[in-house]
Amino acid sequence: MEFKIKSKNMEIDDKIRQYAEKKIKDRVVKFLDKVIEIELKLTFEKNPRITENNLAEVTIYTAGTVIRAEDSGVDTYSAIDKVNEKLERQVKKFKDKRIQRGRHQPNKSNASVDQKIRNQIVKTKTFIMKPMTPEEAVMQMELIGHDFFVFISSETGETAVVYKRKDRNYGLIEPTIE
Repeated sequence: MEFKIKSKNMEIDDKIRQYAEKKIKDRVVKFLDKVIEIELKLTFEKNPRITENNLAEVTIYTAGTVIRAEDSGVDTYSAIDKVNEKLERQVKKFKDKRIQRGRHQPNKSNASVDQKIRNQIVKTKTFIMKPMTPEEAVMQMELIGHDFFVFISSETGETAVVYKRKDRNYGLIEPTIE
């Protein structure tokens, strides 16, 4: 299992590295098996109007699943602590769902949960999709004022998604089959 720490606008010393490994890596490994990689990105925002200007983003790659959490704090250590709390909740939720899936038996409680979720879907949209490049998809997304746009890639022929990132850049999600 690989543990990567990346930084932006700051230097990472051994003290921070050890703290992050103890708080995040050791805890994740304790709760999850088959972790392939853990990536921690620490960012210092230079904007003086932001009080919690230390950001921590954690991405965990496991066999078939990606778990991601982010949070901010007044210093790097508090950002790591906060993101660790979020991460623990997500990992526990993920494990509980996996355990429930293993015990999956069609019964009334599962049917009622499915019905409850179906009732929460309050709107369905359909639209015509034409093949386009990611650049065209970004332009379409900007024109409709959304944060994401689903399209068929003219390059791959597969369904893909472009989305607006918090850093004001764009992301592209393309499916791969294992």
